[in-house]
Amino acid sequence: MGLRRRAREAALKILYQIEMSGYSAEECIDSYWNTLGDNQDIKDFTNFLVRGVNSFLSTIDDKINKTSVNWKIDRMHKVDLSILRLAVFEMFYTTETPYKVIINEAVELAKKYGTDNSPSFINGILDKIAEQYKKNEKYQ
Repeated sequence: MGLRRRAREAALKILYQIEMSGYSAEECIDSYWNTLGDNQDIKDFTNFLVRGVNSFLSTIDDKINKTSVNWKIDRMHKVDLSILRLAVFEMFYTTETPYKVIINEAVELAKKYGTDNSPSFINGILDKIAEQYKKNEKYQ
């Protein structure tokens, strides 16, 4: 498994911990790395992702809510929500990964950590968001 995929998995676990525990991003990052050490490159990318999602959380959630018409955030499975947040952050706030790769990575995380319906749910929402992104890079 590649370094970035391992970092995304770690970021997903930390984001889920934040969602379920109510602790701050920094507390969850520290707790995760104190329990599970890892390669410094993985730690750096993971921490970047978690802090990025945390910094832009309301904007990210707004994009998800605008796209997932029948599924508001408070009704979503928490793992699915964490995966969506992670992917939307990468789509809009990083430039080095193509959106198709981001969607594929999110679907793979959903297959591993979500429910049976998670991969198609994640794929559908991210495809809609990516379509908007391709049409209008400023996606309001």
